[in-house]
Amino acid sequence: MRRAINWLLLLLCLAALAAGGAAQLGYPHAPANLAGYWAAAALFALLLLIRLLPLKAKRPALFVVTLAALAALTGGLAYFQFVIKPNMMKGFMAAAFAPKPTAVSAEEARIEKWPPELAAIGTLRAYQGIVIAPQAAGVVTAIHFESGSDVNVDDPLINIDDSVEQADLASGLAQLKNADATLTRQKMLVAGGNTPQSTVDQALAARDSAAATVERTRAIIAQKAIRAPFSGRVGLRNVDLGQYASVGMTLATLQKLDPIYADFPVPEEALATLARGQDVRMTVDAIPGRTFEGKVKAIDARVAIESRNITARAEFANPDRRLLPGMFANLTVTTGEPQEVLTVPRTAVVYSLYGDNVFVVVPAKSGDGLMVERRFVRLGETRGERVTILDGVKPGDKVVSAGQIKLQQNSPVTIDAGGALPPPAETPKP
Repeated sequence: MRRAINWLLLLLCLAALAAGGAAQLGYPHAPANLAGYWAAAALFALLLLIRLLPLKAKRPALFVVTLAALAALTGGLAYFQFVIKPNMMKGFMAAAFAPKPTAVSAEEARIEKWPPELAAIGTLRAYQGIVIAPQAAGVVTAIHFESGSDVNVDDPLINIDDSVEQADLASGLAQLKNADATLTRQKMLVAGGNTPQSTVDQALAARDSAAATVERTRAIIAQKAIRAPFSGRVGLRNVDLGQYASVGMTLATLQKLDPIYADFPVPEEALATLARGQDVRMTVDAIPGRTFEGKVKAIDARVAIESRNITARAEFANPDRRLLPGMFANLTVTTGEPQEVLTVPRTAVVYSLYGDNVFVVVPAKSGDGLMVERRFVRLGETRGERVTILDGVKPGDKVVSAGQIKLQQNSPVTIDAGGALPPPAETPKP
């Protein structure tokens, strides 16, 4: 039995040495725990050596081995308690409190072609617009229109009492008739040599004076019959039948609405690119969702000293007459050919006091997953839901367009393709 145990220990030692050697040589199917093999071989060899010692030497050897084992066990426990365990706790804490990836929406920065544009705000103005006011005072005897109705050129609008002028006209016509008859008789007498030429001249002057009086009376009568000087739409009526209308009193307004003008101021430096005939787009708050197309009609001949702005005028078709003078208008003038620009979603830009920036999605430094990198950018023009980037981002970079509120430099992220909010139907005004 003693010998069998010795042979078994020898075989186990040799087996451990063989396994360690195979692992050392990189044998494909050998387990890779090289230190364990050497330790097992040493343990088996030590046990075999102790069994082969004489009886007197066994007890001291066993005592030393036991002491060494206890020392090794104590050292191992201390190493576990003060080295391995703190490292394990640090690992567990780091794993527990490590930031979890934030789900964000991302979109690539892309190249687009944008024509250069000049934005402005303006006011609509009638193609032709007047205030209807009488040139002669009197009582209103007839009103031929309703407030807000359309009229044609030369349609009667308002009649003012002209009974006195009609009587003056009848008197003037009678005097003119008598002056014509007197002139005829004087001409016959001069032809027969019975009167001097001066009497004919006097008769001619009297006839011309009577004719002028008649024309003056007719002009006053025409002034009291107010007619539309052009086709358009009449505004609210400010006078009633039988009311006395003084000279210059506002009776109503008349506006020609098709086409219609939009006057808008632009800075004087815009003169370098602004020109007649350029395309203009216009929107008005009163008609949301509709864009009107027109062209620059004229540019003022002077720059305002107070504001250093110059006023331009655009013309728009208005067949349905929904655009009215005085409306507020947002205008965009196309001032050149399209140019390539780099754009990102407007929601991707984080505005701050220390600089505008975006978060760009890049591979994580560990090689596993994604993280974000904060980049400061220089912004250009904004149109709708896109903004141009002049510096800081390259084409193809994925920028975070939603979910930036929780991000910091090097934060881990995951891309959620369906997490972005749809753009609003209408961009809110600041």
